[in-house]
Amino acid sequence: MYSKDELKKLKIEFWESFSAYCEVQPYLCGRHKIWTMYNTKVKGVELKFDVSRDGVAVVLEVNHRQEERRLEMYEKLTWYKENLEKDFPDGLTWDVCYTREKGNQVARIYCRKTGIDFHRRADWGEFFSYMARQMFLLERNFMKIAAYVRE
Repeated sequence: MYSKDELKKLKIEFWESFSAYCEVQPYLCGRHKIWTMYNTKVKGVELKFDVSRDGVAVVLEVNHRQEERRLEMYEKLTWYKENLEKDFPDGLTWDVCYTREKGNQVARIYCRKTGIDFHRRADWGEFFSYMARQMFLLERNFMKIAAYVRE
């Protein structure tokens, strides 16, 4: 088990290593910013990585505070399901009512890889390759429809 400080250092090392990994990937080279993440230009919609001891998820999250607005945006995204799932042979998981650790509810569309542990440095290569490739695809597919779902 890690102490609080050790865990903090491990997280910093993980994200710095992931950043270095992304900088040398040919399909990510030449991009102004590697990832869009919180700057989707669609209110209440963010792209995220969810890294844990159980694995990793690459997530498109709808997190409007008002439930009605969150459900409206989620419904708009379902209209473009085929576009979002392009290049994902197993599809994506669509969860209209996902509860975060802190208890607040959001809607999530994601893909997940299990069986790898963030605490094992030996697994980091698997994390990095999965995260980079899946986020590249999810971000690209989302940006193609972003103009249609903007409020």
